[in-house]
Amino acid sequence: MNVRLASLLLLAGLAAGPGLAQGARPDSLAMTCAQVQRLVRQAGGIVVGTGPNLFDRYVSDRRFCEPTQGLRRSFVETRDARSCFVGYRCYEPGASDSFGFDD
Repeated sequence: MNVRLASLLLLAGLAAGPGLAQGARPDSLAMTCAQVQRLVRQAGGIVVGTGPNLFDRYVSDRRFCEPTQGLRRSFVETRDARSCFVGYRCYEPGASDSFGFDD
């Protein structure tokens, strides 16, 4: 393989990289509530898209958060529900929070 062809392939791969990473995120709007719930439960912690350029990380329980973090219930819109409980989001409690859980 000559140097010019190798350079072109390298540039094409670098240009495709960001687009491929963006497309790999599961989209809650294309899934049913049960599918998103199952995905979070099976993965333990996963980033899910919730709309154009919107996403967050959802977890099934505290094991998937940092030791200092608590949990907040999380609801997302899905193909079949406007508000589907999918699990939790990790957060750092502030001074006014009781540590841990809001549920």
